[in-house]
Amino acid sequence: MDNEATSMGRRRFLNWFLGTSVGALMGSILFPVARFVSPPEVPEAATNQVEACATNDPELLEKGFRIIRFGLEPVLLMRVAEGDFRAYTATCTHLDCIVEYQKGEGRIWCNCHNGHYDLSGQVVAGPPPRPLDPIEVNLVSAGPGLPQKIVLSRA
Repeated sequence: MDNEATSMGRRRFLNWFLGTSVGALMGSILFPVARFVSPPEVPEAATNQVEACATNDPELLEKGFRIIRFGLEPVLLMRVAEGDFRAYTATCTHLDCIVEYQKGEGRIWCNCHNGHYDLSGQVVAGPPPRPLDPIEVNLVSAGPGLPQKIVLSRA
């Protein structure tokens, strides 16, 4: 009888252990799937205008471009010539890779699949299906003796 009671206790423990192990395994598989199927709601920032930088920004002068955060999307701000600033969405229209301005070649380039855009955002070569979306660039006076500020807005 004592042997039988011990045997039932072990059986009950093993059944409980295996049941909770299977439950934990199923939970660890189903939880990520459930999170993927129903992503959290993230409100898009309703930004129509952003102050990018000053016209004498060192990065803009040295490299010729800067990536600016415009709400949730990156924007490519370029200094093409003295006083000539242009801005486009910084994501390639092919696969949303970040583009960069190549000052020496005078082009916008996507390094993912070698997409080329001219300085007006039009596709020149590679797989991009459409041009980059333009962003309006405004120069705003910061005050007497101060460099102008670059303000980007939706075109």
